[in-house]
Amino acid sequence: MKRLLEAELIYGRLLDVSEPHLVARYNKALEGFGLKSTALERFSIDMTGFSPEIAQELGDRDYLDPNRVNRRFIVLTPAQAELPVVHTSFSNTAALMHKFFNANMRAINAVTIKDALYGEIEDSVSVVEDIDDLLSINEVRFRVLSAEDMLGKAAELRELVDRLKKVPTAWSDDAMLDRMVELAKLTGDIRQNALVPEELVFRHEAFWANHFGGVYVFLDQKTTTVICDPSVPGFRRSRPWQVSYIAISDHARIYDFLASTNRLQLPQASWVQESGLFQHRADMAIRGLINEADPDADLLNADRIWLQTWIHRNAALVARDGTYPFLQEITRAIAATGTIKMQEIAPENRFLLVRAAPDHPDKWLVNQLISQLVPRDFVSRFVFDKQGFYGAYEHYGEKFREYVVATLTGTYLKDKAAFRHRLYGLKEE
Repeated sequence: MKRLLEAELIYGRLLDVSEPHLVARYNKALEGFGLKSTALERFSIDMTGFSPEIAQELGDRDYLDPNRVNRRFIVLTPAQAELPVVHTSFSNTAALMHKFFNANMRAINAVTIKDALYGEIEDSVSVVEDIDDLLSINEVRFRVLSAEDMLGKAAELRELVDRLKKVPTAWSDDAMLDRMVELAKLTGDIRQNALVPEELVFRHEAFWANHFGGVYVFLDQKTTTVICDPSVPGFRRSRPWQVSYIAISDHARIYDFLASTNRLQLPQASWVQESGLFQHRADMAIRGLINEADPDADLLNADRIWLQTWIHRNAALVARDGTYPFLQEITRAIAATGTIKMQEIAPENRFLLVRAAPDHPDKWLVNQLISQLVPRDFVSRFVFDKQGFYGAYEHYGEKFREYVVATLTGTYLKDKAAFRHRLYGLKEE
């Protein structure tokens, strides 16, 4: 992973924490979780407060994710709202954290001047043993505490203010008035500072969970659809009257489900030619095939002439694999006719020709699923399924790793928003 770290392809864009008071607050939050304080004087954190350096120090990547459910968080600064989530068991953790920040930013701004917030994203299960446990998660509640007990002090001050207003003899209670002055010095004027987050319950929308090798859960008005390996506990047995189950290997049914629910953008010349998606996937396909045939091939310095020469010399292998010539043929066909009859395409090839509908709420999750079904497209895998990408990267040879890193840094990292918009039609929200 050293090459990925140096290129900021893993743990990139994290927030540096080195100021002693912030380190101290982080330690109090760790202690609040019953964890050992860090001896590090400098570390980095993501949106949830996860630190790869502290995870390494503790020897536990799931130190903020016990049982990989009820995710913990530590908020030192409002600036975390702009950070990525680099380690999670649920694909919608980032979305839930964004909702929490957006709904409670005034309180977060006020509290983090003097304190840190920490707690758990609680749901209805404490451990995931089968699919039914995942399906039981309909909403989550943020249980919020503060390292210096600023929230507790604000609540205490609010109670004393209410008592002062409602109890006529309260003005003669010198001890109470002294306590109010003491608390106000710490919290400020609670009439002006919203110190307590107010919106803490959020809907748990469609998601991917990394349990059992990965489970996709899509929610529609009258039904829920689960896509995963059939060996997952509870497959086709948990809530069969309500849930439709599709095996992750059943490309035909996955395609039919996504297309029938308008989650896919089907191929049309208008967006295909503008995006360059087919040519991108053809390039990924042939380079992936070259790597599989010859792991020592120098793809980093392979130009078009080299690639064409390799294709001619290995024509039988290319034809037997079929992906590259298929995409070349489809590119010519759509240029000539403007569209493709998808029912005439073999199910295992359909996901080469589609992307998530850019306006659908589940677009990121659908693109993640597509990237899993088109594994040679490591660029799409990195954009939408980083855990899947990192797992695949571990099995790449050194030459291919060098090429992969150079490709990602030379394309996607140059301008992420523009790249996502061109290739996948996604607009920044």
